[in-house]
Amino acid sequence: MRTPRVALGTAFGPVLGVVCGVLCGMVVAGAGSVTGPVTRTIRVPGTTVDFTLVRCPAPDGGADLWVLQTEVPWELYDVFVYALDEGEGGDADAVTRPSKPYVPPDRGFGHEGFPAISMTRGATIQFCMWLSAATGVEFRLPTREEWSFLASGGTGAPYCCGLTAETLDTAAWTARNSGHTPHRTGYRQPNEFGLFDVHGNVAEWVEAEDRPPTAMGGSYRDAPEDCTSSSAQTQDNSWNASDPQIPKSVWWLADCNWVGFRFVTDELPAKEDDDGE
Repeated sequence: MRTPRVALGTAFGPVLGVVCGVLCGMVVAGAGSVTGPVTRTIRVPGTTVDFTLVRCPAPDGGADLWVLQTEVPWELYDVFVYALDEGEGGDADAVTRPSKPYVPPDRGFGHEGFPAISMTRGATIQFCMWLSAATGVEFRLPTREEWSFLASGGTGAPYCCGLTAETLDTAAWTARNSGHTPHRTGYRQPNEFGLFDVHGNVAEWVEAEDRPPTAMGGSYRDAPEDCTSSSAQTQDNSWNASDPQIPKSVWWLADCNWVGFRFVTDELPAKEDDDGE
């Protein structure tokens, strides 16, 4: 999986985007020094697919969270859907996998590097179970409180990096600049924690007890004002109205091409060349 990049879509965009992203993601380490986010990269056993986690503080001041740097891209979700690791993942082979999609799951928007979309929240929970079994690290969806805290960069503000609805284009794909399509992950300015696409691009499923399934952050089809760190959408019947299956799929939402997810872990993932510190 490629390293996320930042671009603003103009002649000066790539340069300005990198500068903005680096400055926003840096943390002052002491007089005259700055450091970037602390990351871990994990490869899915039996594949060439890897993903990067970023260490972020927890909203309650407890142990740090490790958070997927981008929204889950198709190349990672494909391993789960199509059992591309089968025979190599040990206990992961016993985890229930989705039914194969009956239409192109990316809806023609784009595949490699694009956020995976249209899955139910139940499917994301099963994904986390599969990935946990495959890697030995316990992954889960963030809670609604965690997601809002992470999206705001820990500030509690509606937008990260001191941005406003008027200036959000530097960090987000929304109805104003997306062309009504999702875009590859990691091509906008990251937030203070080094997380990409927390506003817009695709909304993200969260854990939410005693509520209908909820997705946070708005998407490429929403106005900037609806892509804040607290913006929430709850699933209704229209999200799966045209599914021809009886009963309707528990894995895919036929009419919801704007929702994806990212995952977190409370554990400290080991580096590839150490024993986890």
